[in-house]
Amino acid sequence: MMEKTDRHYRYFMRLITRRTLLYTEMLTTGAVIHGDRDHLLGFDAAEHPLSLQLGGDDPEELYRAVRIAEEYGYDEYNLNVGCPSDRVQNGNFGACLMARPERVRTLVQAMREATTRPVTVKHRIGIDGRESYEEMLEFVDVVNEAGPARFTVHARIAILAGLSPKENRSVPPLRYEDVYRLKRDRPELSIEINGHVATLDEMTEHLRRVDAVMIGRAAYDNPWLFADVDERFYGVDPVDRPTRRAVIDGMIPYLERWCAAGWPARNVVRHMLGLFAGRPGTRRFKQVLSGPLPTGAGSGEVLRRAVRHLSSEVLDA
Repeated sequence: MMEKTDRHYRYFMRLITRRTLLYTEMLTTGAVIHGDRDHLLGFDAAEHPLSLQLGGDDPEELYRAVRIAEEYGYDEYNLNVGCPSDRVQNGNFGACLMARPERVRTLVQAMREATTRPVTVKHRIGIDGRESYEEMLEFVDVVNEAGPARFTVHARIAILAGLSPKENRSVPPLRYEDVYRLKRDRPELSIEINGHVATLDEMTEHLRRVDAVMIGRAAYDNPWLFADVDERFYGVDPVDRPTRRAVIDGMIPYLERWCAAGWPARNVVRHMLGLFAGRPGTRRFKQVLSGPLPTGAGSGEVLRRAVRHLSSEVLDA
């Protein structure tokens, strides 16, 4: 998610779940090719497994972007064909590419030629003018000729004319059954579902019908949701389940390291505001992290100060 799933958020989430596949923000091919590569592509080794999400409509540029990213050691490359924003449409990529399945096939081919890592595709169930299940199935069949490892399907159409990106996450109705049907009709394909999934029980229900679940906003607004994921879905021993206190303790040296390098503390702590969502003391915790923040050495003290408003029962649960 743009301006959400940066490296600081991902490091924070990795203290909560060790196994879940994490995604970068969507990066355009132009940014990767011409921008500050270390800033855009660098990540901590603790973030593995990690997928780099790319946006673009030029096969040569996608090939070059993946080749550049290969030096950083990503585990997977994901082509975003689902973003409905005007900025993305003006660049002729994102969800508007669903109208050109042959072009998406070519893009996936170019990415696969650049890496031995899995290449995956994220898309919608349709766009305005191409809203039927049959048209989505045609899109998947054409793109699948390039051999992507997985299709991640957001179970809403994208309305490219008249709705904002925020409205496109809620106004078009959810059509989970279309994604389930895709898996039934193409059982040999790896199908992942996305769209308004907010609880572990919902994840479990989806996994009865598809191969994987992608979580977006819920993972950001309520990151502690993932404290149970490793045990429930990956069979990790519950003794290894984290506590919120352990997460805070892990973030203190990380925050101090980045502040010592000259980065604002807010770049890190802003991602932590939902850590105690729904628990007593969360309002004061958020107030401390939203207020004035220290710089340089000792910046971790703000986290120690914030958690003083929370009980041991909450911290150590």
